[in-house]
Amino acid sequence: MRLHEITALAFLVKRFRGAMLAAALASIVSGVSSVVLLTLINRALTSDEGAAARLALQFAATALTSMLVGMFARILFQRLRQDASAALQRFLSSRILVAPFRQLEQIGSPRVVAALTEHTTRVTEFFVAVPNVLTNGAMVLGCLVYLVALSPRIFLVTLPFVALGAYGYHLANLKALSHLRAASAEQERLFERFRSLTEGAKELRLNRRRRSMFSDTVLRESIETVRRRRTIGMSVFVAASSWGNFLIYAFLGFVLFVIAGDIPDRARVLTGLALVMVYLVGPLQTLLLSLPEFNLIKVAAEQIESLTRSTAPTEHMPAAAPVATFRNLTLRGVTHRYYHEQSNEFFELGPIDLTLRPGEVTFIVGGNGSGKTTLAKLLVGLYPPEQGVILLDDEHIDAANRDQYRQRFSAIFSDFHLFETLLEASDAELEVRGNRLIGRLQLHHKVQLRDGAFTTRALSQGQRKRLALVCACLEDRPVMVFDEWAADQDPTFKEVFYHEILSELRLQGKAVIAISHDDRYFHIADRVIRLENGKLMDAEVAQRLRGSPSDRVTPIR
Repeated sequence: MRLHEITALAFLVKRFRGAMLAAALASIVSGVSSVVLLTLINRALTSDEGAAARLALQFAATALTSMLVGMFARILFQRLRQDASAALQRFLSSRILVAPFRQLEQIGSPRVVAALTEHTTRVTEFFVAVPNVLTNGAMVLGCLVYLVALSPRIFLVTLPFVALGAYGYHLANLKALSHLRAASAEQERLFERFRSLTEGAKELRLNRRRRSMFSDTVLRESIETVRRRRTIGMSVFVAASSWGNFLIYAFLGFVLFVIAGDIPDRARVLTGLALVMVYLVGPLQTLLLSLPEFNLIKVAAEQIESLTRSTAPTEHMPAAAPVATFRNLTLRGVTHRYYHEQSNEFFELGPIDLTLRPGEVTFIVGGNGSGKTTLAKLLVGLYPPEQGVILLDDEHIDAANRDQYRQRFSAIFSDFHLFETLLEASDAELEVRGNRLIGRLQLHHKVQLRDGAFTTRALSQGQRKRLALVCACLEDRPVMVFDEWAADQDPTFKEVFYHEILSELRLQGKAVIAISHDDRYFHIADRVIRLENGKLMDAEVAQRLRGSPSDRVTPIR
């Protein structure tokens, strides 16, 4: 059973049902033991001295049992909470890793982060709320059963009060839940704004008016909305709990001052009733205040379930296999359609007809918004084509083999992420090659590759891109894609990239695709492909670089 087929709570309960059952039974025993203590207290108050010793032993044994089983239940539920949190985070992480890339772009990182942090934490609070509900629920139910034993007539009088309290709480629950759902939705937007505090730090400091507007309007309003909605929702629950307490005292007053006159065995019954009612206030209040937590848990679970439905995997993920070389890679009639913010309309890339071969350097050029990066994402298999086909050595690429197809590419996009470790099987030879590349890119005085990880990533954007180039070269994939790699480099490293690295990759038999605006280097490419408004213009065949014999090139490996 998978999470997208059932609720998040059902997933966790099914996963940990054995431990949950043991903890639930212990919680119920603890609650029942508390009610037994109440009956022993009433018996001690109304019995003769001869029974005191026997009642004392029963009282001590019951109190010890209640304490031990209650402690066992709470410890077990706390352990379950941590285990459930880890299991849910592992599941969501694995789901995100295999979700279609385009869906992740549409969902956005704030929603993913909210699910992995706040919503996951909230859902696993279920394992803290459950013992409270079970223990106090057993106590409330036990008190009602004891009322039946004391006086069936009085118990029947309680039913209208119980019905009135339940109906009022139901109405409050509906009202509060709407506010809690609104607060949860706003919380995801608030995560995005919190991210702007760091990612937009430069812009906020350079523009005082923008900083003030962001702080005093955007951020404050979002925080205030979450605070107000949650405050209203929880306040409604508190009001409902107070209403329940009032009904208890109203019932007690009604019995004592209205119907108590003709009750048989009046002293024993009223003493027991008073004990039950006073004793019932605490468990009932705890029970009523625990129920709002379940509503918060329910809202968080709904957000997680919505995310899992939105990230349904559509591709087959086979086991790792060796990455083979290829003879040709062909795009035939490939199209992709997406919303273009600059023109406020849908933009269509294609149809694209293109063939790439090993040992060729291809430049993709064109204006901003012409579809260059989208074409690169289609090419590497991050986007499936909406029409047309991609063929690798005449094999049709589809959902069944797209993940294996992607393993032939190393890519550095303009919004690349630099991991702190290589994440591949690190060995001494790989580190030697990596540090040689780091030295060649003049980063050796700032960073080293040690134990499979970079000693620092606190570098400028251009330097981080050079480290990303080190990672891409160490991956040693048949196809290399560079999305404006040289845009953040100074002239020295542009020369190194275009005149040395691209030439070396060509000599190694790599198919290289470089998105570039550096027209002074276009002559280096075997082909220059121009995109305009998503359409492929006639390819221009460029002259290969001449006058630089291969024996003058320092090997990149």
